[in-house]
Amino acid sequence: MRTAIYPGSFDPVTCGHLDIIERAVALFDKVIVAVSKNASKTPLFSVTERVDMLRDVLQNYSNVLVDSFEGLTVSYAVTRGAQVVIRGLRAISDFENEFMMALTNKQLQPSVETVFLMTRARYSFISSNGVKEVAFFGGCISGLVPPIIEKRLNEKILACRERDKAEG
Repeated sequence: MRTAIYPGSFDPVTCGHLDIIERAVALFDKVIVAVSKNASKTPLFSVTERVDMLRDVLQNYSNVLVDSFEGLTVSYAVTRGAQVVIRGLRAISDFENEFMMALTNKQLQPSVETVFLMTRARYSFISSNGVKEVAFFGGCISGLVPPIIEKRLNEKILACRERDKAEG
């Protein structure tokens, strides 16, 4: 069985992420979408919220498992029996960093391969940070994220604004 992991922060999951997942599911027997607990980032959503949102939008895929992890991606891949790490590319500017990461991972764990999947052109400009910024300033994010994620993101931003008003 060919198992792949697709790691990321998914804060929040976008249509670009879903495009990569949709194509990965056709290539591998099992795809583990793994939410990383990255101490260097300050996410809007908790790990639990991100896992829940991913489970909601991926519930129709029988060969997808949603999980979370902390630490090195390749170490997690080995513990889950994955032979492949999937990395999505939006533009050529993503490649240099992803290439260096893939080489580092290969040095750390030679048995794990990295597979790059290009997102479709219509999603190439979408990033989680960009989506959050547009939503924060009241812009329309329809078509950038699934409807259920749009609702959750708008609710989260409203809750943050209300908390900030109460504090001060």
